[in-house]
Amino acid sequence: MDNVKFSQSFPWTPFPADAEEYPVALDSLANRKFITTEVNRPEPGTGLLRARSQTHAGWETLVLDYDKATQSWSLRSAANGKYVAVEKNFTGASQYALRARSDEVAGWERFHLWVNLYDHRLAFQSQLNDRFVTMEKNYTGTSEFMLRARSTDVNGSWETFSIYDLLDDQ
Repeated sequence: MDNVKFSQSFPWTPFPADAEEYPVALDSLANRKFITTEVNRPEPGTGLLRARSQTHAGWETLVLDYDKATQSWSLRSAANGKYVAVEKNFTGASQYALRARSDEVAGWERFHLWVNLYDHRLAFQSQLNDRFVTMEKNYTGTSEFMLRARSTDVNGSWETFSIYDLLDDQ
């Protein structure tokens, strides 16, 4: 976490670990759409995370799991029960795509969560490559609005998300 870089002058701090499991819905500030797990998509896109839904329900529910030992977070999709991994071995425009496809949490599934104290936006930083998760607004087709851990900086809305607490909805 020593190489954290934020272009914006707002104060950022680690997201508080108030609960071990924290069901949430997230929306991208770049397009104001909820993050969805693409459970019916064929491989290699099964479980791809995309900011494409106007509302949140089962496919848009993620569970944040905090691990005290590593002081990191994992994301588990409520849609398929799988942990979100950063796809290091994908190439080209899909490299570092986020997919809910893992049964266990290891290095590819760990994130640091940062909250902006000024406006409460969230930023996710992958432990795998130290890059921030970005919503790909300019992609088209089935990759439109996909999430990738590719940005070295939090420059604006593409790397930031709003969080909606669903703990009381269960």
